[in-house]
Amino acid sequence: MTDLARQVVDLGASLFARGLTAGRTGNISVRDGDRVLLTPTGVSLGALAELSVLDTGGRHLGGPPPTKEAFLHLAFYRARPQTSAVVHTHSTHSAAVSCLAGLDPSNALPPLTAYYAMRVGSLPLLPYHAPGDTSLGALAEEEAREHHALLLANHGPIAAGGDLAAAADAVEEIEETARIFLLLRNTETAPLTPDQVAALRA
Repeated sequence: MTDLARQVVDLGASLFARGLTAGRTGNISVRDGDRVLLTPTGVSLGALAELSVLDTGGRHLGGPPPTKEAFLHLAFYRARPQTSAVVHTHSTHSAAVSCLAGLDPSNALPPLTAYYAMRVGSLPLLPYHAPGDTSLGALAEEEAREHHALLLANHGPIAAGGDLAAAADAVEEIEETARIFLLLRNTETAPLTPDQVAALRA
């Protein structure tokens, strides 16, 4: 197993052990030159033994069949050439927020903390599509040109990064901010101002 593949396996085990993904949900990928290593379909992130290998056009090169959401990962790689990794979870609080009515589709969560502003920025909400519905790919690719993290309605978060650690940090920050958001729901809050956010993002 290559070092990159081992990093994916270790991250999957960590996410599963900390309850950020349950059962056989969630998926991870990393770009390795002109190949993409992805978690397979139907396998728990806590029990990864072998990864799927695709080319950047989506052709299956080796390993078990890839996650049925591989098209979302490939959409990020096309939209963001600087991206080296993508992480998608169904983490509890993020998924809960994704089910709420009345969210701002351009930014589903307010910037409640400095770390959210730095690691996520803004979080567009994409409309509901059934898992594996490839028509979501074009929407994700369009939004990913300007945003490295998205929230899928009635589903969960997905985030890209320059490496696996950065992508995982973004997904984990979305989950923590979603938890805070739900704890404060129906309570008046004081999010960071646009100037404060801009200073952190500079």
